[in-house]
Amino acid sequence: MKKDEQPHDWISERVFIVDPKQTPVRIDKFIQERTTNISRNKIQRAIRDALISVNDATVPVNYKVRPNDKIVMALMKPLNPDYTVSPEDIPIQIIYEDEDVMVVNKEAGMVVHPGIGNPSGTLVNALAGYFRDKELPVKYGNDADRPGLVHRIDKQTSGLLVIAKTEQAMTHLSKQFVDHSIERKYYALVWGDVEDDAGTIESFIGRNPKNRTERIVVEEEYQGKWAVTHYKVIKRFYYVTLVECQLETGRTHQIRVHMKSLGHPLFSDSKYGGDRIRKGTVFTRYKQFVENCFKLMSRQALHAKTLGFEHPVTGEHMHFDSDLPDDFAQVLDKWDHYLSHRKDVLGEE
Repeated sequence: MKKDEQPHDWISERVFIVDPKQTPVRIDKFIQERTTNISRNKIQRAIRDALISVNDATVPVNYKVRPNDKIVMALMKPLNPDYTVSPEDIPIQIIYEDEDVMVVNKEAGMVVHPGIGNPSGTLVNALAGYFRDKELPVKYGNDADRPGLVHRIDKQTSGLLVIAKTEQAMTHLSKQFVDHSIERKYYALVWGDVEDDAGTIESFIGRNPKNRTERIVVEEEYQGKWAVTHYKVIKRFYYVTLVECQLETGRTHQIRVHMKSLGHPLFSDSKYGGDRIRKGTVFTRYKQFVENCFKLMSRQALHAKTLGFEHPVTGEHMHFDSDLPDDFAQVLDKWDHYLSHRKDVLGEE
């Protein structure tokens, strides 16, 4: 990357609502007139690969938009074509690999792709080092800073990611994400005793106007993107709860925002208020106990535990499961001990 030159922001989905007075016009022309740096040919290719839908359905390339059509485009902003990723010799925990795909278990603290403040040391740099003699595919829009990436997880979130090694794999896997057919389950430790054993959270998620690095639940569609999270309780620890969250959509900070909206921010999540005692007693020993847990796990308690998808070539259903990392497992052990010995350990009445 050249000095002071940064990649553009990720766009996982862009939505157009056709004006009620719009006259019929081909969809590729309609989209091209409302975007920049995306050729008509690439738009047509995306339509053929079902990465562009109209009213939740696929359409032919020659489809003419109609008033009030809802067009969803799963594309990304183009990047400076001169941008190149620097290969780095960074260890990668590879769970599975064949000629078409790779599944990796990302450790907490590793950024997925280069960006402002993180020009190197990312998973993408590690992939470039691992595939020195192979050029990985990129999603539509010439996103050279994300070769092989079909999706991503936050820097301080650990867990499973699938990497596309061929154009066919990238197209096929991207479509599965657009169709919400990818299986993604996360384990999250949240503050409080979650009332229901299972539930679904549905809302629009957008940027917090008071802090652009945060996301919040918003009321109107124009303010954000639709997000759906299914959750179920795995174990209750009196003042915290271990939940499994299954993503139907994949918005930035989705689980962290949705659980906070229920009044249950993720344990040790500094961005969304989980890095202070939210539930519990006033006893000094309890405060010391929680602070020791924070020291063990100084990041949000979130792990991408399972991943399932259809293999882009064989059609076989692939399913992968990962163990909780040491910091997460140790914190659960401490809360488990607390649950069993609450009065003895913390002096509660």
